[in-house]
Amino acid sequence: MSRKPLMVGNWKMHANHLETIQMVQKLSYRLDGPDFDRVDVAVAPPFTALRSAQTVLEADRIPISLAAQNVHQESEGAFTGEISATMLAKLSVSYVIVGHSERRSQFLEDDALVNRKVKAVLAEDMTPVICVGETLDEREAGQTDEVLIRQISGALKNLTPDQVAGLVVAYEPVWAIGTAHSAEPDDVQERVQRCRVAVVDSFADGGEHVRILYGGSVNPGNIGSYMAKRDIDGALVGGASLDPDTFAMVVRYWA
Repeated sequence: MSRKPLMVGNWKMHANHLETIQMVQKLSYRLDGPDFDRVDVAVAPPFTALRSAQTVLEADRIPISLAAQNVHQESEGAFTGEISATMLAKLSVSYVIVGHSERRSQFLEDDALVNRKVKAVLAEDMTPVICVGETLDEREAGQTDEVLIRQISGALKNLTPDQVAGLVVAYEPVWAIGTAHSAEPDDVQERVQRCRVAVVDSFADGGEHVRILYGGSVNPGNIGSYMAKRDIDGALVGGASLDPDTFAMVVRYWA
């Protein structure tokens, strides 16, 4: 099964709208046509910078997709401070990160809420990037596969095989995010393969089409070893995506 790699830069709470314009332009200068032919690239700036990023991407015809870091599950209403999928779609957002471990741990988002957000994103013809992963305590207790299956099953509940086939899943072991302790490639391959099997078991061939990314202290020095694995289809990149030079090297992992 041929799946085009995807590299998503999650900028988290970094970069104002002016810095975002500069970062997007610098990244575009460091990549060329053949790079984009080989890899899909997306950046997820803060909500306040999405419009600025959209403007420069469209004006300069830069083939980098726009991603959002989160979304509310409702399309509108009295939800002060929240952003709906409808709003994101109007900004030409292509991908929406859903269920990131920071949202799960700091904002107490559970699998049922993640499922509602996935459906909201799909309803606006955008692609959810569904984050799953175990904590260090869960890993040491031998619960990793159980956690991954539960999170995937919860996120995909009541979806159709066609909807699932177009999704992106990001395996992010919580203990490896922002810690400089990246997971071993063989271990990541095993976990990603388990994620794919979980999807295939429920949605047949649709699971083979799902792109599964790895996230957790990804950098230019280790991305190649992850991409050499059969089931790893790209990366959800945090800190390394904040520097255009560094992120470009991650995107060009084969160079």
